Parts: sequence; structure tokens; C-alpha cells
Amino acid sequence: MSGRVCDSGALVPVDEAIRHLLDQAPPPPAVQQLTLDQALARVLSQDIFCPMNLPAWDNSAMDGYALRAADVPTDGGCLTVVGRIAAGDGPGEPLGAGQAVRIFTGAPLPPGADTVVPQESCRVEGERVWLPALDCGEHVRKEGEELRRGERLLRAGTRLRGQELGLLAGAGIGRVEVYRPLRVGLLSSGDELREPGEPLAPGQIYNSNRHSLAALLRGWGLEVHDFGVMPDQLLASRQALSLAAAECDVLLTSGGVSVGEEDHLKQAIEGLGSIDLWRLAIQPGKPLAFGDVEGKPWIGLPGNPSAALITALIVVRPFLFRAQGMGDVLPVPLPVPAGFDWLQRNKRRQYLRARLSQDAGGHLCAELHPQQSSAMLSAACWADGLALVERETQVHKHDGVLYLPFATLMH
Repeated sequence: MSGRVCDSGALVPVDEAIRHLLDQAPPPPAVQQLTLDQALARVLSQDIFCPMNLPAWDNSAMDGYALRAADVPTDGGCLTVVGRIAAGDGPGEPLGAGQAVRIFTGAPLPPGADTVVPQESCRVEGERVWLPALDCGEHVRKEGEELRRGERLLRAGTRLRGQELGLLAGAGIGRVEVYRPLRVGLLSSGDELREPGEPLAPGQIYNSNRHSLAALLRGWGLEVHDFGVMPDQLLASRQALSLAAAECDVLLTSGGVSVGEEDHLKQAIEGLGSIDLWRLAIQPGKPLAFGDVEGKPWIGLPGNPSAALITALIVVRPFLFRAQGMGDVLPVPLPVPAGFDWLQRNKRRQYLRARLSQDAGGHLCAELHPQQSSAMLSAACWADGLALVERETQVHKHDGVLYLPFATLMH
């Protein structure tokens, strides 16, 4: 794929553009060894194998009584209670014929026991306990039931969440090898941009992209290096880009990539590396550029706030996750009924700001915000995801559409 694609007027399909970016993703960063309390949202650099059986021994899934199922008559009956085992205790002495022990959740079964009966199903009669009819093996967590020693616990490329950290801890693993966070250099382009709180002169606007994009990057577990706004001057732009390339793994800019922009960003990029200027078949966000600056990958996002947000979520996120060392980087959309009519056919795939709600019949559907402008973020604040309408496609109410929740895209 090259700049000539754009020069010809062709619109590159979104999925093709994402595949191209993933093919060009650099190797992941250097490896670090961290304790579990430092490893949240980090990406494993190698497979991890279980060092022990999980559970390590047969244990009780309930508070109740542990016994041998063969000792209980078909219609139920009484056994003698000969002990008590709590979580943290050893398994105790082997059970004799006609015996049971009081046991608590997580406690090891005594030798010979094969079944646990919940306490609410039992009736205590002095030193004996009446038990109902039962099936052998009930309410027992068997040794190795979850994982066996030597089985793969987690794959390389897994981004660690709370559940993965808990699994590692439960297997006795206290340190992991992970990739250091990807360093992303964030730059804005445009003399018209000002920071919130500063006075605005005629023609100036506040720089919303700087804050929304930085928040996205941090939410993805990446390290943000904010280089501020590049003036619309060739030398200043080249200096800012060169500094960012020297300090970061990937560069991300907003603004300055639309055809006919009166700035020096594209010229500065071409002087420092290479550029593919794409016109993606996506709405919002058609203008998007990809290339390199002094050997570091660079992605140029549109300047319109909603376009920058959506192209970051759809196109940039998979690329950055792959560069971070992750295996699965593409979100899986949910099929839902449309709660709207969308009758205008478009040459670009549309990502409409939407949220899930219940229709009059109580069925889940996707409804749209009435304002779908590429310049306005209020619709994205109202929405909880994006509804996809494919190119040259109409959607009628109750048709199936694909839906991408923000809860998935932003984490």
C-alpha cells in the first residue's frame, strides 16, 4: 500500500488498512520482570506453565460433612461424626467405616472421603448426622480439576487483568516477565489550538484531541509522552517530530493529514522518513496517514474530535496493542437489532454513536444519537458504543447490526 492509493482517489477499506498496520507493527519493547502487584495491564512476554496441580488436593466446595458415599444407605441414613476440618487444617486421619467429618469450604478431604453433603441437607442427632440420598463425588473439588502440573496457565501476549493476576497467585507464581509499556509520543498540529483555560482569539479553538487521545492511551496501559502542539512551521515541526522519535516507540499526531491542509506536517514527515497518506472508507475519519519518522512508526489522525476518537479506537488501538506484544488485538463486535432506520447509502463504513436500550417490547436494541457530526464529542459522551453500517448498505429498524461497546474499545 502506498500514497498512490490516495492519489488515485481510492478509498481503502477499514479492514484492509488495519491488516496493513498490523503487518507493519514493530517488535514489542524490552522485557521486564515484575511482581504481581506491579503487573496489572502489562503483557506477558512468554508462556507460563502451571507449577502444580490446581487444586493441589481434593477439597470441599461446601460447608457440610465429608464421607464415603458407599457408607450412606440408598434412602439416606446416619453416620458418626468423628472430627472437624477447617480451611487451613491438614486432612486428618483416614475415615473408618460409617464415619463422617464436619468440613468447611476449601478444607482438604480426609483420606477415604469422596463426597461432601451440604450442611443444610443434613440433620445433626447428637454425635451422629443424618444424611439424604446422594451421588458419589458431590461438592468435591478434585485435585487438578482446574489445571494439571505442566499445563499452560497463560499464553505469551496476554494482557494481565485482575483475573489473570489471581490465577497466577493461586498457582504460587509471584513474578512474571512482561514487556515494558510502549512509549507513545503524542503531538497535535495547528496554530489555532489553545489549552483549556487560556483565552481564545478569533479563529482559535481548544485542543480537545490532546486530552481525549492521551486518556485513551493511558487507559490502554501505554506510556504517554506529550509533546504538545507543533507550530505550523516546517522547521519547528521537524524538530518536534525528531525529538519525539528519539524518545518514543511510536508517534501519534492529530490534525494536518487532510488533503489541502495548509500546514507543514506532511512535508516534515517526508523529510524525516516516509508517509502513506490514506483515504479510508470510514466515516467519520476518512483522512489518516501512516509512515515512519526516523525509523519509528507514525500514525496521523484527523483533526476533527469525533473522527480522531473513532479512528484511534478502530484503527490505532489494534496497531498499538500488537506493537505492545499482544496476541489478540481485534475487538469482537456484538450482533444486536437496530432500533433505528438508516436509509442513506454511503461509500464508507460508518461508525455511529449509539447505545443499547430496550424497545417497547423489552428487547435489547441499538439506538442512535441524533447528532453524528465528526466534529462533535457530545454524541460519544451520550453513547456507550458504536453501531456499524457497512458501505452501500441501508439499515431498517429490527435489522441486525454489529455493535462495538466502548467498554471493550477503551480498555
